[in-house]
Amino acid sequence: MTLDTHSLAPPASALAWREARALADLATLPFRLAGTALRRPHALGNGRRVIVLPGFGGGDRAMAPMRTYLRLHGFQAEGWGLGRNLAGLDRPHDPAEISWGLDLNRPYRGEGGVPHLCDLMTARVRKRAEAYGAPIALVGWSLGGTIAREVARDLPGRVDQVVTLGAPVIGGPKYTRAAKVFRRRGMDLDWIEAEVARRNARPIRCPVTAIVSPTDGIVGFHSTRDPHHADARYIEADVSHTGMGINGRTLRLVVEALTEQ
Repeated sequence: MTLDTHSLAPPASALAWREARALADLATLPFRLAGTALRRPHALGNGRRVIVLPGFGGGDRAMAPMRTYLRLHGFQAEGWGLGRNLAGLDRPHDPAEISWGLDLNRPYRGEGGVPHLCDLMTARVRKRAEAYGAPIALVGWSLGGTIAREVARDLPGRVDQVVTLGAPVIGGPKYTRAAKVFRRRGMDLDWIEAEVARRNARPIRCPVTAIVSPTDGIVGFHSTRDPHHADARYIEADVSHTGMGINGRTLRLVVEALTEQ
C-alpha cells in the first residue's frame, strides 16, 4: 500500500454530527449483551487471553462492554490497568528514558506522553505474558489501538495478534479532532508525526486487523491505514468513532478477527 499524503487530513466537519449514532449503539447495548448471554454462544475463544485498551479520555470502565462480550465468547479478557487514557499528559516522565529514542534537540512539551504510555503498557504485557506462559492478543480502541500496535512491535514473542478500532496510525493526533487539544499545550505535532513515521518503518511481526470507518467523525480515515504493514487486514464498517467499542457489528468483527487467526 502506498500513502497518498494529499489525502491525510482530520475528518470533515460534516462528519461530526454522525457521531450521534453512538447514542443508538449505547441504547441497544444492554439488550445485545443480554441476548448474547441467553444464546450461550460457543466458547470460541477457548480461554485465550486478551487485553483491551481504551481510547483517548477513556479507561477500563469504558471498555467493560467489550470485555463482557469477549468473555461471553470464551475469551479471558482483562483491562489495560493504567487508569484513564489521557495520552500520557497526566503522567510525569523523563523523555530521555523513553525507549523510542526521541529526538530531544528541541523544546519538550510532553510530545513523548504516548511513547511513555507505550513503555508502561509494554512492561505490563510482558509481565502478564510471562505469568500466563503464553502470548496475549491486544484489542485497542482509537489511541488504545495505536498503543497496542507499539506494544506488539516491541514484544513480537509475547503479543500474537492485534485488533484495532479506528486507531490513528499515521501522524499521531495530527489528523484527528484531538489535534487542537495538543496544540493548545504548545506541542509540536509535526515532530510527533515524524517520530510515528520512524516507528512505523519497523515492522509489526504479528497479525493486525484494523476495523476502520469511512464516516469516522474523530479520526481522519486515511490516517488509519499503515502503508508499511502490507499484511495488515482492513475491515470497513460504517460506524461512528465513539460507537466502535459498543456497536453490534464491530463487536462481532472483533470476535471474528480473534478466532480466525
